[in-house]
Amino acid sequence: MDIRFPGGLRVDALHEGFWVRTDQPIGAGGAGAAPSPFDLFLASIGTCAGFYALRFCQQRNLDTEGLGLTLSLERGPEGKHIARIRIEIALPANFPEKYRDALLRAVDQCAVKRHILEPPVFEIAAVRDGAAAESPDSRLDLAWSRPEATGAPDSWPVGWPG
Repeated sequence: MDIRFPGGLRVDALHEGFWVRTDQPIGAGGAGAAPSPFDLFLASIGTCAGFYALRFCQQRNLDTEGLGLTLSLERGPEGKHIARIRIEIALPANFPEKYRDALLRAVDQCAVKRHILEPPVFEIAAVRDGAAAESPDSRLDLAWSRPEATGAPDSWPVGWPG
């Protein structure tokens, strides 16, 4: 995935031939020309859960007319961090009751949600133009991981000086 900066506060990603465009809201200094990266993060949760709901119904030849999902957010006391994400599934009028719990279990398997619950280690490297990525003099590496794996506070990169 390649990340590009087309101007202003826009940051776009090119992945497998598709452009994913982002911008910041007007109130944050952007042009509001595309969703913010955080909005896309939330949309990835909703669309992933939606995919699992859709496939569940399709695999059982269940009617999907009226099937939908809504995400609602509950913020923490400081008002910035999201403390809870609720996914509400609107069932079709003729959805069989016997499948309700199974549908919830299927949606719970959303790969995006699972990666949030079991996050990968993030590695960030700064590489100078033309320098080999493996050259220790050309990069500054920071790796974030789960605090229980490192004993470090979750806001500190592993190996952070200080």
